[in-house]
Amino acid sequence: MLSLKHFILQKRVLNFYRFAIRTSRCLPDQRARAETIAWFRSEIERNKHLTDLDAIENKLNVGMREVEQVLRSS
Repeated sequence: MLSLKHFILQKRVLNFYRFAIRTSRCLPDQRARAETIAWFRSEIERNKHLTDLDAIENKLNVGMREVEQVLRSS
């Protein structure tokens, strides 16, 4: 059973993934867009085993910085 905090973080991860997909639309090259989406998805899949709340929040913060980098580079 998930705690309330886990449930909230689960929703934040889902919202982050949706945000990353929407953000990738600004990339002009379709191949780069597909690779970026695949990379974000693989990172989420790779970290789906995490249960430590601080580690999950840290990964979300890192992910947001990486999305911002993608935005700046396009």
